[in-house]
Amino acid sequence: MRLLHSSIVKKILFTVVGLLTSLFVSAQHTPQVDTTQVYAIPEFTVTERYSSSEVRSTSPLQILSSDKLQQLNVLQVSDAIKHFSGVTVKDYGGVGGLKTVSVRSLGANHTAVNYDGIPVSDLQTGQIDIGRFSLDNVEMVSLSNGQSDNIFQPARVFASASVLNIRTKKPEFNAGKNVSARAAMKIGSFGLVNPTINLSGKISRNFSATLGGEYMSTNGEYPYILSYGSNDDDLKTTEKRKNSDVENLRLEGALYGRFSEKDNINVKAYYYQTERGLPGSVILYNPSENYKQRVWDKTFFAQAHYQRDFSELFSFQLNGKYNWTWMRYLDSGYLGSEGKQENIYSQQEYYISAALLYRILENFSLSVSSDGFVNTMYADYENFVYPQRYSWLSALALKYVNNKVLATASVLYTFVNESVKQGEAAGNHRRFSPYASASVKPFDNHDFRIRAFYKNIFRLPTFNDLYYNTVGSSTLKPENTNQYNIGLTYAGVVGKYIPYFMMAVDAFHNDIDDKIVALPRKDISSWSMVNYGKVAVNGLELTAEAKIHPSNDINFVVGASHTYQRALVVTSEYDRDYKNQIPYTPRVSGSAKAGFESKWINVFYSLIWSGHRYIFSQNYAKNRLPGYSDHSISVSREFSTSFGDFLISGEALNLADKNYMIVYGYPMPGRSFRASLLFKF
Repeated sequence: MRLLHSSIVKKILFTVVGLLTSLFVSAQHTPQVDTTQVYAIPEFTVTERYSSSEVRSTSPLQILSSDKLQQLNVLQVSDAIKHFSGVTVKDYGGVGGLKTVSVRSLGANHTAVNYDGIPVSDLQTGQIDIGRFSLDNVEMVSLSNGQSDNIFQPARVFASASVLNIRTKKPEFNAGKNVSARAAMKIGSFGLVNPTINLSGKISRNFSATLGGEYMSTNGEYPYILSYGSNDDDLKTTEKRKNSDVENLRLEGALYGRFSEKDNINVKAYYYQTERGLPGSVILYNPSENYKQRVWDKTFFAQAHYQRDFSELFSFQLNGKYNWTWMRYLDSGYLGSEGKQENIYSQQEYYISAALLYRILENFSLSVSSDGFVNTMYADYENFVYPQRYSWLSALALKYVNNKVLATASVLYTFVNESVKQGEAAGNHRRFSPYASASVKPFDNHDFRIRAFYKNIFRLPTFNDLYYNTVGSSTLKPENTNQYNIGLTYAGVVGKYIPYFMMAVDAFHNDIDDKIVALPRKDISSWSMVNYGKVAVNGLELTAEAKIHPSNDINFVVGASHTYQRALVVTSEYDRDYKNQIPYTPRVSGSAKAGFESKWINVFYSLIWSGHRYIFSQNYAKNRLPGYSDHSISVSREFSTSFGDFLISGEALNLADKNYMIVYGYPMPGRSFRASLLFKF
C-alpha cells in the first residue's frame, strides 16, 4: 500500500494540520509582553569573519554549514558527507538505495550518528542508513574523528571511533514577527517530486515551536549500460533500473523554551516512514524485473534535552529518548514452498543521560556523564531469541584551554549485560576506553597549530551478528580499535583579496583487532560470523579551502580534499589476502568545489572522485572495481519581495553521464537534473 493512501498517514497529517493551525492562530493573537531587561555593554569590534573551529580542534573536524550545503548540489545527508575527507559511503544506487558511512576504513559500525546532540541507534545491524536524513531542515553537518573537544556531552557520544553530527534549524523570526515559514518544491529526473514545509511560531516570550514535513517520491527507473565483457568492443546494451522506486514521508516537531536565563529545554518528536523496492545486483542474463523484494520502514522517536547553568562554575544537562523502529521485508519472488518470504522486525530503545560540567579554574574544566539504555528486538520467525541488551556508560573528561594550548582527556567505562528468552545469550562486557588529544599554537601572530590524538574504543557485535538465524554466533568478541593521529592546521588572511584561507594535513594509523566478518562454512550458501580479521590502516588526509573577495559584489569559493588510505588485512602471512587492501576502500579519493557568488547569480561546481577498489579482500584483477568521478553544477538566484524571500535553483548532476558503481552490481544514475523553488518569510 502506498504511503499517501495509508489511513495512519492521513490521521497524522490531519493532526499536524490541526496543531499548525492552533499554534499559529495562538501566535497571532496572544499578546506578546516584552519584559526583556536591557544591559549596556561596551563597544566591540568583530575581527574574525570566518569560523575556525576546524583549525583549532585537537582532532580532525569537518563542518558543512547550511550555506556550504546549499553550494554542493546535495539532496540528502549521505550526498553531503561524500565531500568529507577519509569518508567512504557505500551507496547502493539511486535516491532510495541504502547508504552507510565508514570513516578511515573502520567500518560503518564504528561511526555514531547524533541528531541534535542525542545518538541515533540501530542495534539490529549497527549501521545507520544516512540516506533517510534530508537536508531540508538541517543547519549543520559535522564529522569528528576520535571525538570532539566538547566534553559536556552524553557519555554515549564518547563511545565510538567517529561521530557524525546533524543539527537541525531552530526557529528564527524577523523583527516584529511571531511566525516564520519556509516551503520548497524540488522536481527532477526519474520522477523525483519533493515538497517540504517548515513553520515556526512564538508561543510566548520564552517558548517557540517548529512543525515541518517532507514527502519524496521517485520511480528510480534510470537507464544504465550493461556490458557483456570487460573489453571496449564487447556487446553492450542499454537497460533500465527496475524495482528501485521509493516513497518517503517525514514529520517533525520541536519545542524550544527557556524557563529563565539559567534554564533551557528542547523537546523533539520525529516520524519517518518509507516504502521502497530493492532492485538487486545487476547480473548478466538476469533482468532486473526478476527482483521482487520490497521493504517498508517506520521510525519514531521522541527526545528531550534540559540544561541548567547553576553558576559560572556548574552546569547540568539531562537527556532522554524513546526510539521505535519497524521493518517489513517481502520477497514475492521467493522460490520456496510458500511462494514468498516475509519477515517483520522491530526494535525499541529507552535512553536516559545526565552530565555535569565543573569549571575548576578559569582554563580548566571537568565533566562527568552517565548514560543508561535498554534495547530490545522482535522478529516474527520461528525460534527467534528475543534479545535484550542493558547498557550503562560513564565518562570522566578533562579539558584545558588557553591562547596557545587546547588539550582534552577522557576515560569511558562501559558495562553491558545481555539476555535472551531462549537459546544462548552473548556474554557481558566491562571495559575502560581512554582518549587523549592536544593542539598547540607555537606562534602568537599566526593561527598555525600542531595537533594529535589517541583513542582506544571497541564496538559490540550487533543483534544480527549474534543471533541472526543460522548465521549469528553468540560467542563473538567485540572489535577493538586503536586510533592514532598527528596533524597540522593553518588559517589566515592571504593578501588583500583572500580574507580566509584554511589548510589541514593529518596522518593517521588505525589498528583493528578481532574484526567481525562473515565466512562460508560448508558451502557458499551457509555462512557464519566469526572474529577473524586484523586490519592495519595508514593514511594521509589533506583539506584546503579559500574565500576570494575581489569586490563588494563578488565572492569566489574554492576548496579540495584528498585522502590516501592503505588499509591492509594483516591477520596471518599464510592467508591469501595477507597485506591486501580491504574491500571497498579506495587507495586514493577526494573532492573539490568552486563557486561564484554575486547579487545577480550564484554558480557552483562540485567534484567527487575515487580510485579503484576491490570487492573482495583478495586483490585479483577480476575483483577490481574501476575508479570514478562525478561532476555536478548548480545555478541559483535569490531575490526578495514584499511577500518574502525566494531562491530559484537548477542542478545538473553527474555531467559525464557515467553509470559508475560504488558497490559492485549497483550502477549509479547517469546524468540527471533537478530544479527547486524555495520561499520563506
